Amino acid sequence: MTEQIIFFIFTLLVLGGGIGIVTTKNLYYSALFLSLTLSGMAGYFVLLNAGFLAAVQVVVYVGAIAILILFAIMLSRRMMTADEPQTNRQTWLAAIVSPLLFVALLVVVLQINWPLSTAAPTGDTLLLLGLSFLGSYVIPFEVISVLLLVALVGAIILARDTSTDTGRKG
Repeated sequence: MTEQIIFFIFTLLVLGGGIGIVTTKNLYYSALFLSLTLSGMAGYFVLLNAGFLAAVQVVVYVGAIAILILFAIMLSRRMMTADEPQTNRQTWLAAIVSPLLFVALLVVVLQINWPLSTAAPTGDTLLLLGLSFLGSYVIPFEVISVLLLVALVGAIILARDTSTDTGRKG
């Protein structure tokens, strides 16, 4: 009974955050609602006894991706102005495609016979995951980290305000 109550609390966090993401007009608040939604998803992992996945969810998504989005919003000052339009000409297309995509995904999910296993995992899965990241997947892992670093530096360079005179003569 307690797990069900906690599950419904996390569900309210996820759904409330998701609704907040798409209904708020302020882009900054939308990113904060994204953090709330991702935190609720980490709560689901805790309920599933997947503590490592919950920690990864909090560290990677809430702690890194959402903060990166917040930095991108704050660095792009143009998006924070009130005179920017909140809709575009593709709203009607999204209103048609979104329900169709939802129905298509629902049909696919309901038609697949998902295999369930009651057997406990063999070996230390966390150790195997760590060995995979530091073994055969070390190069892709490092390439992605360098790519994210280059994207962050590029965003800072593009958002830099060059219109003010700094007093230097070149």
